[in-house]
Amino acid sequence: MLIKLALRITLVLAISMLYACGPSTKKEIDPYDASQIELKSPAAKTSMERHTGPYAVGAALNFNAELKPLELSPVKNVQLDTTHKIVEIAPGVQFSAWTFGDQVPGPTIRARVGDKIHFSMTNRSDEILPGISMAMAPMMHSMDFHAAMVSPQDKYRSIAPGQTIEFEFTLNYPGIFMYHCGTPMILEHIASGMYGAVVVEPKAGYPTKVDHEYLVIQSEFYVKPDPAGKKFNGAPLYILDADRLKASQPTHTVFNGKHNGMVKQPLTAKPGERVRLFVLNVGPSKTSSFHVVGTIFDRVWLEGNPDNQMRGMQTVLLGSSNSAIVEMVIPEAGSYIMVDHHFANASQGAIGLISTLDKSKEPELEHHNMEASATPTAPLAVKGKNAFESKCLACHSVGQGNKLGPDMAGVTQRRKDEWLTQWLTAPEKMLATNDEAKAMLKQFNNIPMPNQGLSSQEIKQYLAYFHWIDESMTATKTKKSEASK
Repeated sequence: MLIKLALRITLVLAISMLYACGPSTKKEIDPYDASQIELKSPAAKTSMERHTGPYAVGAALNFNAELKPLELSPVKNVQLDTTHKIVEIAPGVQFSAWTFGDQVPGPTIRARVGDKIHFSMTNRSDEILPGISMAMAPMMHSMDFHAAMVSPQDKYRSIAPGQTIEFEFTLNYPGIFMYHCGTPMILEHIASGMYGAVVVEPKAGYPTKVDHEYLVIQSEFYVKPDPAGKKFNGAPLYILDADRLKASQPTHTVFNGKHNGMVKQPLTAKPGERVRLFVLNVGPSKTSSFHVVGTIFDRVWLEGNPDNQMRGMQTVLLGSSNSAIVEMVIPEAGSYIMVDHHFANASQGAIGLISTLDKSKEPELEHHNMEASATPTAPLAVKGKNAFESKCLACHSVGQGNKLGPDMAGVTQRRKDEWLTQWLTAPEKMLATNDEAKAMLKQFNNIPMPNQGLSSQEIKQYLAYFHWIDESMTATKTKKSEASK
């Protein structure tokens, strides 16, 4: 009897385990199933009732790299008006830009899955701002949100100067989504500055906790001096170079709209802290290979969606309008270089820093006793200074210490002109044959300087500027020494 009972119990347990191992009878809900997301929205409205006052309004907006916490309202009211204005994209490069919210990139919208975005925009390109009337004419503009699931013909229609459009949509997917002007030629509108980001959090938030959240938007500029020789605030005015744009040959590749801007104003963190970067490559034409020197991406969520997770990545490849969230730990004190590892792009300004240094406690740098405003007078040296500040400041300083490359103060005392000429002509050849060049490469994290394709005349300009720097330093030190006697 006991044996039969034991056999029955064993049989029941075996059947129970069989069902437990088989297919689940409970259907899992796919959060992206069409029945679970909102696919309808009210028709867009246009009017001649224009906005006045601020060009960007909304509690969900972020205006710089450091993102503020999510605003909890389920409806995000966002106003981003279009303007035409002059922006400085590099030292001395005043560019005739088109904007959303009167800045490049446009303000970042932060929301979460399920929120509604109520968007309004007035085309204010007809407003006369200081210095722009001579630079550009009013024109049609529109808004294209990659975060929306709507009819483009209804929501993304172009509006004339003075018109206002408003529409609403629901955020169905988490991620980092580009927004941009969709008015033909779209290429020209994006390259002129009309782009920004929408950060959409998962409904339940991110699965990890971090100490800092920052946004990094990579983009390209294609500029040339105004053929008519126009100036803005005494500096040459630059306009869109349509030929370079169509040939995909940018003059500047930048983070957050400005060459060298994130080197002069680094993102801050402390050793041991976890940093989350929201990275978006808006292009319009180039691919980004995003990398941070000195650390490894612990988690990477492609397109900013935690469902698309990868671990332990060194570099993230992003095509135009692709994005990723990358998280990393800052291991120790220092400056961690954010860079596009396509170094041709980095050489054009796609460089920034995450720094543990407390800038508020740093002493004022004396620039090796040079006045910060000092400027050479010799034509060759002047051209060399302008070229250096446009192309080289991301990697090199003058009297402020080493960065991605060596400090250029005193370079003519360390190297002969012949050596510098060979280096500027073909650094890759020097790295293959010259022991001093090889040692310098090792000293600076094995990051080679790309060949800039400089002409012999351009190299003479650089050398004239470098000699002027060192002669000015020597003269200043002599004067101070004599004054102290």
